[in-house]
Amino acid sequence: MLTGAQYKESLDDGRLTYFEGERIDDLVGHPILGQVAETTAAGYDRFYDPDPGATSPLMSVPESADDLREMIPLLHEAGMMAHVTYTSIQTLMTAAGRMTDVKPEYIENMKAYIDHAQRADVRITQCITDAKGDRSRPPAKQDDPDVYCRVVDRQRDGVVIRGAKLHITGASFGHDLLTIPTKSMKPGEEDYSIGCIIPVNAEGVKIINTTYAPRHHDARAFPVSGAHHYPEGFVIFDDVFVPSEKVFLDGETSYAAVFAHSLGLWERLGGLSAFVEQADQLVGLAQLVAEANGTAGISHVKEKISEMIIHATLIRSSLEAALSNCNIGPEGAAFPNELFTNAGKFHAAANYNLMVRHLHDIAGGAVLTAPVPADFENPEVGHLASKYMSTSESVDGEYRSRLMHTIRDLTADAYGGWKFVTNLQAGGGLYAQRIVTRRHYDLEGAKRKALALTGLNGDGTERPHGH
Repeated sequence: MLTGAQYKESLDDGRLTYFEGERIDDLVGHPILGQVAETTAAGYDRFYDPDPGATSPLMSVPESADDLREMIPLLHEAGMMAHVTYTSIQTLMTAAGRMTDVKPEYIENMKAYIDHAQRADVRITQCITDAKGDRSRPPAKQDDPDVYCRVVDRQRDGVVIRGAKLHITGASFGHDLLTIPTKSMKPGEEDYSIGCIIPVNAEGVKIINTTYAPRHHDARAFPVSGAHHYPEGFVIFDDVFVPSEKVFLDGETSYAAVFAHSLGLWERLGGLSAFVEQADQLVGLAQLVAEANGTAGISHVKEKISEMIIHATLIRSSLEAALSNCNIGPEGAAFPNELFTNAGKFHAAANYNLMVRHLHDIAGGAVLTAPVPADFENPEVGHLASKYMSTSESVDGEYRSRLMHTIRDLTADAYGGWKFVTNLQAGGGLYAQRIVTRRHYDLEGAKRKALALTGLNGDGTERPHGH
């Protein structure tokens, strides 16, 4: 296993990563991106075991509902890079269990890579979303054939790929890139049916980073994003060679969607579990700020918080149902129930904006205008800021301002904007969750129940009385 220091050293491997127009040669020392390296290193140290044979619990494959349930708080504690790594490993395990009548070397390559990743304690990010070009056209009919990642050359010992993958959280801070098709492919789209592992420092890989990280010298007014932020990677494959042993799919169009669906399942489970934690946080903030404002007893405020509590409880129930009704694959790996995972993720994402609206309505305009901590420390105006931000003798003005800063940072600033979009898009948009939910729902069973209620047979004829 790696220590945090060893992880930071591993980032100095010649990778080509860029930020705001400049190549970054020292990720760890960068004033903005360096915080990500420190956060990830802390996650390594948190779970480090010096035993030479030890492997990180964050890399384990669950075999039961209890295993799935126990992993969730560990992943939240360890941070984003641990989460995307866990998701990558489970995606490969799920895909391997679903791929039948395909080249056995693909399954062998996936299992060998999982074993390597566990032993080497690497961090993996998933590269799935292509540039896509004109969304109304399939990959092979684009003006530029490279807007979907594709194989441009097949050699005796591997393939060469070209393209770009977008919205890849933490891409510059992992070791490997799990690169898979973004959707199902059809005959004629064999070159786009490519799944493989690519090292971040492989020749031809270039990563452009964007971030919602605060740029303020004093980060105390950003209690959420100031401590934990992760850049989004725009990953470019500029004719990258991939050796055969790192290839998991090459040309078999009928299996392209297996990877996307497998990743989608684990991404949505991660999203659902994050929503559960976040929903409780929103309820807590709403109640605290209502008490600080002196409005906790007002009927419409109580109703809004009650609605937020119901929302939090329903998505927690969906998560528990997804775990308790998990399925066991042919390799013995457990994966969450698809119906409850997708329905829960859809409900959480579709109603998130309403919950935030309730919070803003309860908190008021001070969410955007409360003085920052340094203002309270100013000898000329600090005592006045405290005086007028206070609402009673029991509610200190600086305390109330800190609540407002947390709400703003979480829901109404750069990080809040990132959350608004990613809550909808992570793991596929709402439409994708609708499709999967419908696919796994027992619609025929529902129809039978409806017919029984009406007294009709399946052919529309009336059933005998009493049957």
